[in-house]
Amino acid sequence: MTESINRVVKSTQEQAVASWINYLNQVRLDRFAERLKQQDINLDEALSELAELKAFIGDPAHILGSDATKHGEIAEHMQVNISNARRAIQGLCKEHTFDGVGRTAPEDYLKNGQQVQSKFYNGLKQTFFNNHGLEDHLRTYPDFVNNGGSYDLPKDQYQQMIDLLDNYRNSPSQLSTSDYYLAKKLDEFLKMNRLEIGRDIKPAVVDYSEVQRNVADDTVNREEGNIKKEDEKQRKEAYNKSKPALKEGVKAAGISAAIEGGITFCLSVAKKRKEKKISGFTGDDWKDIGIDTGKGTVKGGIRGGAIYILTNFTATPANVASAYVTAAFGVAEQIKALEAGKVSEEDFVINCETVCLDVSISAIASLAGQIIIPIPVLGAVIGNVAGEFIYELCKKEGTKQSNEIIARYNQEMSRLDQQLDIQLLQVIMEIREALKKFEDLEKFAFSMDMNQAFNGSVNLAKELGVNDNQILRMKDQIDNYFLE
Repeated sequence: MTESINRVVKSTQEQAVASWINYLNQVRLDRFAERLKQQDINLDEALSELAELKAFIGDPAHILGSDATKHGEIAEHMQVNISNARRAIQGLCKEHTFDGVGRTAPEDYLKNGQQVQSKFYNGLKQTFFNNHGLEDHLRTYPDFVNNGGSYDLPKDQYQQMIDLLDNYRNSPSQLSTSDYYLAKKLDEFLKMNRLEIGRDIKPAVVDYSEVQRNVADDTVNREEGNIKKEDEKQRKEAYNKSKPALKEGVKAAGISAAIEGGITFCLSVAKKRKEKKISGFTGDDWKDIGIDTGKGTVKGGIRGGAIYILTNFTATPANVASAYVTAAFGVAEQIKALEAGKVSEEDFVINCETVCLDVSISAIASLAGQIIIPIPVLGAVIGNVAGEFIYELCKKEGTKQSNEIIARYNQEMSRLDQQLDIQLLQVIMEIREALKKFEDLEKFAFSMDMNQAFNGSVNLAKELGVNDNQILRMKDQIDNYFLE
């Protein structure tokens, strides 16, 4: 197996791991997007339930009973619509319905197909024992509970009943006389009819005071606010679940380590196999294979963890992240070789550039393959193999062309050297002549003979590029210049 094939196998494995981690990230993000989409539906359904409740409350003419008793049917609709809204906002199936229930049937609504009678009267005693209370209903329909029916009480009255019975059974002296006899009557009634609190008698979602006509709108509006807060909570939970997790990162690192360790083991065995049969491997051979495998496993773990971090906490594509890690490993090996004196500084730079070029080709090819073949991992693998194959062909062809280019370059440089040598001699001669002329001018300009010095200064100024109109040639010009 040639070195180039080994490199293709390694780069393909590396890009496959990167593509797989990218797939994990994408699955998590897709689930988040789907969860938000579903939450939009949940919110619409929940608000629709409350809108239905508002419409019912807003048309009191259709509500059964007098102004003093309409709260009873309002309580029924609140129980159905609010309960359904609370479940809908959490993505749960609705449990309550009026479908199939007559307005004067033994039940007021159904919960999961079971009959439910709502009892909302002013006070716990009235709710249980007045002419239309729970006791009266159970007397009229004795099989109601046996057939799976149950009763809903105002939430505050239900809690009051729990507290009364608890004190009656455990600390009766804490109760007033009226509360004691009410608790005693409740306890006897429950035992006689074999009613179980929490199974046959349950709390409604609202208090008695919240279903009165004058405050019913406020109750619904308050519930609408609670629904929107729950919606925000659900979205926040979905976002938190979509964030990168330590458990997933460890999984990515572990699988990457196992894959890279396995590939390294196979390549190491294949390398030894070129020298001898597997049956002839010695303990030292297997030791070398084990060391290589261990190094590959460690690198794989680092690679998987690094790619997971780079792709999730920085704006780095998985293919590029894998290239970064591979380049880092390659440069680290070159630094170690440089420090050990195995390569020169020039070779170090060249080798680092080669490593970076190789991983860049791998990353670009994998990315292109993933775009052309949008199948997780497979597209990256095919793209990398094809890209590396073409890259190897180009390198071979490029080597031939490079040798020809270098030869032509050397010939051209030799010819240019000769031309430059001739030009250099010409320039030197010109410089010498200019210096000689300047020295002559300087000699005349600083002559002891006044007239000769004057004429020499004029010629020196002209040679140095002074404007002709600025040169003082006549005595009058000199006098005017200094006197003015």
